[in-house]
Amino acid sequence: MMAIECMANALFLRMPQILAVTSRDDILPEYGDTPVGLLLEFHNLGRAAGSPVTPQLLIGMCMDSRKALRIPNDFAFVLRTAGANMRDNEFRISYAIAVGGVRTIALIAHTDCGMARLMERREQFISGLTKAAGWDEARAIRHFEESAPKFGIRNEVEFVLQEADRLRGIYPKIAVAPLLYRVEDDRLYQLRPD
Repeated sequence: MMAIECMANALFLRMPQILAVTSRDDILPEYGDTPVGLLLEFHNLGRAAGSPVTPQLLIGMCMDSRKALRIPNDFAFVLRTAGANMRDNEFRISYAIAVGGVRTIALIAHTDCGMARLMERREQFISGLTKAAGWDEARAIRHFEESAPKFGIRNEVEFVLQEADRLRGIYPKIAVAPLLYRVEDDRLYQLRPD
């Protein structure tokens, strides 16, 4: 029994932290006076936009329609893709960095993400493509089988932490902040790995 208890405690200790932002004091020190800190202030705390800004931030987030960020115009470039999966978007990210002047990326996963349940939707995906898009079933099956492993995720928080690490490896001088958008309360949360 003791070994099981120790293993359960070790697993619990390795879970990422999900940190709320209800005041400026809640913002992690590494985000304090950065575009990520401003994003958290604009979205969660209702900070009013000051003087006009130029984009300082690239926000990578899911294309899910339930999420709308409260940020001023021209504050950020926003790249939306299923599951906030930035694979195959490296050129767009590179452009925002090289030409747009971005030095910070906020990568935002969200709760109740369809990409986390992608395998459960296999039949719906295939049926939807055959009925709505006019695909034959074999083509729809092949498309799903080839693409699902690349775009499906198991857990939103784990995925965004891994994706942030992957982007840091590609862009070592760019700050990458993994965040979580809870569709249940329309707020952004900071993530700390285990």
